[in-house]
Amino acid sequence: MLVRLIAACVMVIGLLDTGLYLTKCILTKPPVPVKIFPIVLNSIPLVIGLAILIKAKAIANWIDDKLE
Repeated sequence: MLVRLIAACVMVIGLLDTGLYLTKCILTKPPVPVKIFPIVLNSIPLVIGLAILIKAKAIANWIDDKLE
């Protein structure tokens, strides 16, 4: 469950970063054009969190083996 919680937290961080960037671009006067590179850069934690969530059981077993 801890691995899933960490994955969910990392995914939330990625979503918040991307959302804050988009909000900043849209709400400034005059609106700033949205660039692709910052969106991709801010979405990296989302992809990492999704990968951790998919492999959660394998990662948990690996951590359990290392701690024994």
